Amino acid sequence: MEYEIKGNYFFGKYNSSSRKGPEGVEHFIKRESPANVDNLLWEMPIVYSQVDESIESAKEGFQFWKRTSLEDRINFLKKYQEQVIAKKDDIARAISLEMGKPLWEALGEANSVIGKVDITINESLPRVHDKKYKEIMPDVDGELLYRPIGPSLIIGPFNFPCHLANTQILAALITGNTIIFKPSEKTAYSAQLLIDCFHEAGFPKGVINLMQGDGEIARRLINSKDIKGVYFTGSKDVGLEILKSTCNDLTKLVALELGGKNPAIIHHDCNIDLAIEELLKAAFLTSGQRCTSTSIVAIHENIAEGFIERFHSLSKGIIVDHPIDYEVEPFMGPLVDQRAVDNYLLYMGMAKREGIEEVMRGKQISKRFNGFYVSPSIHFTKSWNSDSHFLSSEIFGPNCTFVTYSDLDEAINIANSTEYGLAAGIFTQDESIFRKCYEDIEAGLINFNRSTCGASPKLPFGGLKNSGNYRPAAVSMIDSCVLQKASLQLKKTEASGLNTIKGLKLP
Repeated sequence: MEYEIKGNYFFGKYNSSSRKGPEGVEHFIKRESPANVDNLLWEMPIVYSQVDESIESAKEGFQFWKRTSLEDRINFLKKYQEQVIAKKDDIARAISLEMGKPLWEALGEANSVIGKVDITINESLPRVHDKKYKEIMPDVDGELLYRPIGPSLIIGPFNFPCHLANTQILAALITGNTIIFKPSEKTAYSAQLLIDCFHEAGFPKGVINLMQGDGEIARRLINSKDIKGVYFTGSKDVGLEILKSTCNDLTKLVALELGGKNPAIIHHDCNIDLAIEELLKAAFLTSGQRCTSTSIVAIHENIAEGFIERFHSLSKGIIVDHPIDYEVEPFMGPLVDQRAVDNYLLYMGMAKREGIEEVMRGKQISKRFNGFYVSPSIHFTKSWNSDSHFLSSEIFGPNCTFVTYSDLDEAINIANSTEYGLAAGIFTQDESIFRKCYEDIEAGLINFNRSTCGASPKLPFGGLKNSGNYRPAAVSMIDSCVLQKASLQLKKTEASGLNTIKGLKLP
């Protein structure tokens, strides 16, 4: 095996278990690399009995951590940053082997984990500084305190196993919350490396906790009355299940970062070279396994034919290979597992059945290693069909589908025609066109001459409709990690006199 899974982390140490039975080890999860299924990366037990222990650890840690000074919390985060810098290459390699993205891309993710510490301290923290208001009313001052909400659960995704969870963890920690991190069972070792960094940074016992395992582990954690914050990144369906599980518990704050069916609008006046370059990245980076991947392209009918021909020609040159052990550095690695391949191929067949033209066929491909490799796919339809399941579904694979339009309102309607509202990209040289799209497209991130793929950590990141629940991440993640306590404070100490109270009869 490539890696060792050390167990669940709580009370300041890793805790393994060999117990069997319904409250012990139910079964083991094994993880082969999606780039080479003959390479067993690790195996780990699922220990349901340790859920309660991890919650107790987070509860005890919270009593200390919430009283720790902000200066000390910041110092702990900086020590963590130093540990991530030291382990950056190991983290990137683990990400590549576990989920399949090329090493160069995984290194970018590792660097974002490092950079997020400074952004959390310098950009996010000022949003929740305590405030005082002089003379908010006559002879009365006001005060606003931001305080931690309590032990919090971070449920991470496989596609950015370190970066996305790291954003939520840092925001929770700097505001005084303790955390339990439940990563994707596909990327357990990448998650363990993050916990190693927190451990070696000397975080106090109980502040950082890790529970490895399946969806049942997550369900038990979510249902605990002691968990006060639930932060989830993943699919719409799982997000809805979390809301159902928590809707009767008003003590819980739930922040969901869900999927997308992200559109681009390619207007006839755009810089075609720029639009093609951006679209290649948006559609096919991470093998299309990003919530911000562009999958629907509304393209003006006057430029559609030539644009699609060129895009197709360049897409055929995309190198797909092992993320680390490659012959030529790849643009795409494999999909994450066989289920993802099956789902991708299912949608390829669906497009045919719905009469959508296949420009470039998406198929499973053979490489030197036995892995979950697929080719990018391109489809085309002359008009939007609201009954098409293919057009409206999040595929989570390397697909790009073009739909022609004749006027801007039609393009905006295409962009708004799915149940999602995460990101959009507008390509035009006319800023007034962008401004109209900015106002009218139902999405949380709308870019001008830039792809949907990727976002600035200094801006809010979140979606509308079924892409989230109005609690954006990135710089504003910290807003969902605090409660607000307000106070009115009378400045004078003498009473005004009972005779000033109208309607009161004095004895």
